[in-house]
Amino acid sequence: MIHGAAGYTGSMVAEHAKAAGLKIILAGRSEAPLSELAASLGLPSRVFPADDPIAVAAALQGIDVLLNCAGPFMRTAEPLMRAAIAAGVHYLDIAAELDSYLLAEKLDADAIAAGVMLLPGSGGSVAMLGSLASHAVARIDMARTIRIALHVTGSMSRGSAISATENVMIETLARRGGQLQSRGSSATRPFDFGLGEVDCFPLTLPDLITIGRTTGAQDVETFVHVSGGAFAQGDLKALAAGPDAEHRKANRYQAAVEVTGTDGNVVRSILDTVNGYSFTALAAAEAARRVIDGEARSGFQTPAGLFGAGFAETIADTTITDLPT
Repeated sequence: MIHGAAGYTGSMVAEHAKAAGLKIILAGRSEAPLSELAASLGLPSRVFPADDPIAVAAALQGIDVLLNCAGPFMRTAEPLMRAAIAAGVHYLDIAAELDSYLLAEKLDADAIAAGVMLLPGSGGSVAMLGSLASHAVARIDMARTIRIALHVTGSMSRGSAISATENVMIETLARRGGQLQSRGSSATRPFDFGLGEVDCFPLTLPDLITIGRTTGAQDVETFVHVSGGAFAQGDLKALAAGPDAEHRKANRYQAAVEVTGTDGNVVRSILDTVNGYSFTALAAAEAARRVIDGEARSGFQTPAGLFGAGFAETIADTTITDLPT
């Protein structure tokens, strides 16, 4: 089941999932757009509000995997994660908000007891950065510190812009000694995404949790470099649903990582991929396919931890390049 299927990213996920031959049920809270999408794809649909436990439980009957594409995830992740655990259904989403990952940590024991997997970030930046970090960590004896940056370019979708605004954190966090701690928000750091160094600013990303969980690194810092008007301003509700195919094609994403080992050695790698929205839809559909095919472990999992460091490179024309040490 794809919940939020009628949204900008959800509809792309549905198209890719159908092309992959998956047996899909589309779902969401608004009947008109969902019915229109279901008719165009020739797929069944179920309409229900995510915050109605009885309706969600009924909708999950006969479902093996739930992929939540409905943001803001601060509103949908908890009721759907809890419903999935109660129904014995594996839960995936495409969230980029820290709260969803803190929630997955909180519900980890319940999910294990129920034999249910919680895989937030099955597509998107978490899958990108997790693969990149795991790849770089494999080049070093033992990682002590991971600093990783995402280059975001091109325009945002209306849903992403609203979610980002509603989830702005006053406090900038880093992972220190395995714990989330406050850090300064003004100190930029240079990263090279392949065309020379640019300044990146610290930002609280869920990768603080997922990268630490996957690699075992005690210290993780996350940064972002923004270009091309990626962060929308003004009346967000007046924005277009999302960038069109031509715009996505013209705005690729990159990421860069620097890993320092306990012996002081440093390695650097960079990732280049398609536009973030294109990657998210492709990766989420592929993750769902693999989970349906049996690649699942109960409890809170990460894409790189579950599928391996090479997961991102299986998506479109994503490449990871190692820089000279």
